[in-house]
Amino acid sequence: MSKLVRIANGQGFWGDSIDAPVRLVEAGNIDYLTLDYLAEVTLSIMQKQRRKDPQLGYATDFVDLMKRVLPQLKAKGIRVVANAGGVNPEACRSAVLEVARKLGVKGVKIATVTGDDVLGRLAEFKAQGLKLANMDTGEGLFDTPRDILSANVYLQTQAMVEALDTGADIVLTGRCTDPGLTLAPLIHEFKWAADDWNRLAAGTVAGHILECGAQSTGGNFSRWWEVPELWNVGYPIAECSEDGAFVITKHAGTGGLVTVDTVSEQLVYEMGDPQNYITPDVVADFTSIRLEQAGPDRVRVSGIQGKPRTPFLKVSGAYLKGYKATGQLVLSGPRALEKARLCADIVWRRLKASGFVYEHTDAEFLGASTVHAGIASAPADPAEIVLRLSVKDPDRKKVERFGREIAPLVTAGPAGVTGFAGGRPKAQEIVAYWPALLPRELVTWRVSVEQV
Repeated sequence: MSKLVRIANGQGFWGDSIDAPVRLVEAGNIDYLTLDYLAEVTLSIMQKQRRKDPQLGYATDFVDLMKRVLPQLKAKGIRVVANAGGVNPEACRSAVLEVARKLGVKGVKIATVTGDDVLGRLAEFKAQGLKLANMDTGEGLFDTPRDILSANVYLQTQAMVEALDTGADIVLTGRCTDPGLTLAPLIHEFKWAADDWNRLAAGTVAGHILECGAQSTGGNFSRWWEVPELWNVGYPIAECSEDGAFVITKHAGTGGLVTVDTVSEQLVYEMGDPQNYITPDVVADFTSIRLEQAGPDRVRVSGIQGKPRTPFLKVSGAYLKGYKATGQLVLSGPRALEKARLCADIVWRRLKASGFVYEHTDAEFLGASTVHAGIASAPADPAEIVLRLSVKDPDRKKVERFGREIAPLVTAGPAGVTGFAGGRPKAQEIVAYWPALLPRELVTWRVSVEQV
């Protein structure tokens, strides 16, 4: 029988189920556990945390998870690949090693991958004349002064492969591609060549199916009513062969559903051009994918074709673009929608009378087809409405002033204000996304290992 590598993903984002990875480890029969914590805005938040405390800047939930499963991981030989390192992988490693010491788990080897964080190199890139043009607008990053919060390169998966090659039990990285968490163990185990485009594409597709956790096993499924025991949904496992074919499944006894349809819906999630799914390692052709139901909760994926990688790496940047605030009221009784509209008018008029005009304002009337405006007709006289008011402006003080106008409506507005949610709205930073490309030869990575 040919070798199979079983990879399970227990985390689709920072904030996903805290119990899903524990259940995967307890059920066992997996070789690798992957955990995806990062999004574009997450990295900017982590940079702010690190500026306040040099020992922060990583996914602290990962450390909490290790407290629950580290002894089982070591006993069962399950290796972990996670991007929980954020912008401070070494600090994350130190925290996990301390957990190992306290639990008395011996021989835990942790490798970190760094080099993705290029925030400190932006001045160097500017001096070299690099434009770092926004991939959507074409504007150069340095054309206008900006308060840049983070800048991270999607590293080539080979960096994580090198970390696994050290024999590490746990690999911690910062910004890598989400599918790379799965691709790295496959390259490591099967020794796929760096130009074996079809197999690299296959591993990338496997990672893309796993990366969002339960979305491939019935979560967020369009025919949700067909999914059994969604409360107990099993997270996905890929059983991978050396030729690149693999089966998506889940542990027996868990809820959820693995069908051609659930896998297909995850495939088209954040896909972009189906013939050119671009990663740092390969360009995958999603139109070549073949899906086949291979048994209950088993979908076989095969036939995947790939093309050579591009000469660039993507930079995920974020910068401060002003402030925002949102407040909510619940209005009920006869003419609820009319009362909600009056409340909105009162707030805007009071602010304008006090000299406050905003870059952008918004009023939403939840319960009156706000989500489907222009598609579905609103109820003639809804019994209750949630009024949600929002403002955006470069001036933080103006945004804070808006927050003082919601509560007065309880007694200085129309009758029927029955709920004031969340307290006084507070000004929050608006973090804007900046995608750009960087020549890959300008980016290097470093793998380091520590053991307890």
